[in-house]
Amino acid sequence: MAARLSQRVAGVRDLTRRFGDRVVLDGLDLDIEGGEFIALLGRSGSGKSTLLRALAGLDRDVEGRLEVTGSVAVAFQEPRLVPWKRVGSNITLGLAVPDAGERARRALAEVGLTERAGAWPLTLSGGEAQRASLARALVREPELLLLDEPFSALDALTRITVHQLVVQLWTVHRPAVLLVTHDVDEALLLASRVLVLDGGRIAYEAAVTAARPRHRDHPELVSLRTRLLTVLGVTGDADDVRTA
Repeated sequence: MAARLSQRVAGVRDLTRRFGDRVVLDGLDLDIEGGEFIALLGRSGSGKSTLLRALAGLDRDVEGRLEVTGSVAVAFQEPRLVPWKRVGSNITLGLAVPDAGERARRALAEVGLTERAGAWPLTLSGGEAQRASLARALVREPELLLLDEPFSALDALTRITVHQLVVQLWTVHRPAVLLVTHDVDEALLLASRVLVLDGGRIAYEAAVTAARPRHRDHPELVSLRTRLLTVLGVTGDADDVRTA
């Protein structure tokens, strides 16, 4: 199990994760500053979700040094709502604080689901379910919010709406965010720092300074997009810029 060090919202040094003979994370170093929004890119199997799970405390079979100094919440690709509890009860699931109900009401209002508090999860649309998942994460008032491809199953129009919501919520609450994604444009539209994971380490990083709201045709984003695709080994002018 990883030893602990003490700095920033999260920090790892020489983090290694093996699955049998396969090394997925190989001496990785990373610091996450309070309030920053990081997007993590990389090809399938590069270890993005493995790193996220280690930071969330869901995978303790790692070597090296790892510390998360504040509270953590996670939103996954699937909303993972409990189907036998109504939406409001899902938001407070496992939340042991005296004002849990009030926190849930505030969180649902922030994601536009006040009127769906009494609904069953299976009656929600995909976008509503993902917004409920975000509310469940926010109600814990995390200092580190981990997002594991939470938009990948949404249709294009819903994805745009949820992107805008995430930026709005981040602006208000200012947790540090680590977003795992395969979508280069998504990374550039949302993050203030983009990392590329390759060979079990951070192979490339770039700051994104364009003002929000952003458009993919912004000159800075066009330049960074080309650079990131090159680092990821994607060539040509394909419209689909996911790294699959």
